[in-house]
Amino acid sequence: MSCFKKRINFFGESRRPFLNMAAEITYAELRFKAESSSPNSGSPAAAKEKTTPQRSNLCLLKMLLVPLLIFLLLAIVFCIAFIIFFQKYSQLLEVKKAIKESTHKHKELECKRSNSSKKDKVWSCCPKNWMRFGSHCYFCPTEAKPWSESEERCSHMGAHLVVITSKEEQDFITQNTKLNTAYYMGLSDPQGQRHWQWIDQTPYNESVTFWHPGEPNDKKEHCVILNYRYSNRKWGWNDVSCDRPQGSVCKMVNIYL
Repeated sequence: MSCFKKRINFFGESRRPFLNMAAEITYAELRFKAESSSPNSGSPAAAKEKTTPQRSNLCLLKMLLVPLLIFLLLAIVFCIAFIIFFQKYSQLLEVKKAIKESTHKHKELECKRSNSSKKDKVWSCCPKNWMRFGSHCYFCPTEAKPWSESEERCSHMGAHLVVITSKEEQDFITQNTKLNTAYYMGLSDPQGQRHWQWIDQTPYNESVTFWHPGEPNDKKEHCVILNYRYSNRKWGWNDVSCDRPQGSVCKMVNIYL
């Protein structure tokens, strides 16, 4: 009997390690399966679940950015177009104002393409029947008047009595005037002190004057005419009394449109 018990004990004790190993293997397999089925595992399915919200957020962001960028571009284009339109409209108003002011004094204008440095001005105009020289317009009224009335008449037309600043300008004027008529200029000596002054405040330059020989010769004569002397067959300047009716030459800057 003792031998039998010992055999049983032998087999019983010898089987226990195998049973323990089997239990541990089963537990390990269960644990592995449990971890592999966990949502926190590093399986592709889990990675896909993690990246799907990120992709959704990026797509949503792109869907919002594209309309926003389009709106900003349209806003910029609209602002540029509005600025250009406003500038053109302002220029149009200026042209209309200039035309209105000019036609108020002059019924018709004669215009040509402008060579002026003013980029926004296309046309250079003079009133109809006025002469053009350089950037100025000239006109000789037919009725003789004293100096002050002659200047007032020019002023009503948006001009002033002629201011001559070069030999070329005087030659142009005399080529379009009558030999038997004297013309008031915008030069005078209000105080009788031989302090000659141009009507438009242009400085009086002794080196650019065209007095007849012996002129000016009378301190009581405060105004100046442009006339032709048959004695020397030449146009020149002569001081005269301001109250004598004479012809006149009006001068104004070109009208730019």
